[in-house]
Amino acid sequence: MKKRGILLPIAAPSGAGKTTVCRELIEKLDYCEFSISCTTRSPRANEQDGADYHFVTHEKFEEYIKKNQLIEYEEVFDNYYGTLKSTLEESIENGVVLLLDIDVNGALNIKKKYSKDTLSIFLKPPSLDELIRRLVNRGSETEESLKIRQARIPEELAMADQFDFVIVNDDLDKTVNQILTIIKEKK
Repeated sequence: MKKRGILLPIAAPSGAGKTTVCRELIEKLDYCEFSISCTTRSPRANEQDGADYHFVTHEKFEEYIKKNQLIEYEEVFDNYYGTLKSTLEESIENGVVLLLDIDVNGALNIKKKYSKDTLSIFLKPPSLDELIRRLVNRGSETEESLKIRQARIPEELAMADQFDFVIVNDDLDKTVNQILTIIKEKK
């Protein structure tokens, strides 16, 4: 009998390195896939539809909501972000480790609804100053979105203890190796 998959939501405040960590994990594990969330926001310069996100209209997203096709969703900065139930269920059935680069509330929703199949990880920044430096340096934020993201940081950090594992992301290789150990112990 095939082993069930693992849902691995990785959450953190914006700029803490979720996407970078997920990309490294995908490179290192052949049975690991990246969950592609849906969003109504416009793609950033380096993003591709179907690879980074499924970029959909507000109308399409609201249809997903009405039909109860999302395991979680949230409206952030006037845009929707969400995860299709079908993506999670297929991964579990196919024995895949599914990485979810997701916000804190979304990760906790998945943990609650798929508790026996989920290992939740919270990435902590090495410091608040470093987190803000990373956010500013990535160059994708407007002054307004930067202020909004910064305002959310204390609330997000306060929820870290609700996750199965909390890892300080101060060294990429060390962080990735810690997560690989967690996955291998569970798989």
